[in-house]
Amino acid sequence: MRGLAWRILVVDDDAAFGAALSAALARRGHHAEHLAEGEAALSRLSAQAYDAVILDLRLAEDSGLRLIGPMLERQPGLRILLLTGYASIATAVEAIKLGATHYLPKPAGVEEILAALGREKGDEAVPPPADPMSVNRLEWEHIQQVLAEHDGNVSATARALKMHRRTLQRKLAKRPVKA
Repeated sequence: MRGLAWRILVVDDDAAFGAALSAALARRGHHAEHLAEGEAALSRLSAQAYDAVILDLRLAEDSGLRLIGPMLERQPGLRILLLTGYASIATAVEAIKLGATHYLPKPAGVEEILAALGREKGDEAVPPPADPMSVNRLEWEHIQQVLAEHDGNVSATARALKMHRRTLQRKLAKRPVKA
């Protein structure tokens, strides 16, 4: 990445997490700023140059996926790391297709985050998983894929899955199950 100290924008609606991550990045010599809202982040990117953005997938009522394109329009060389507590294969694939540099599930350590931001290429030495996914994880992945296909519309996703909307909302409110 450019130079030794990076200018990093942390976009996460969890104020405590955003502040802690920004402070940890600052302790490592980087200039880090935290914002909680996507629109505020887009405004900041229009006014200030950054090397990287650490972007949460779920921002209150917004999706981090929706912000990747506008962020790259404002700063084409920007490195974007999508960091989420709701990791799924579907959202990882979409994030990369939309232009994110990397995707990490929470919790992720600061060193892991910095390594991901600094990585120029994929790692072909990453081994495939030894065990297949659990049935619960497969269900979670399928729901995430159908949700992405319906642009995050819960009602349309529930109809496509032939599931009651409230049942789907309960499943979406839970953390993803372990693989």
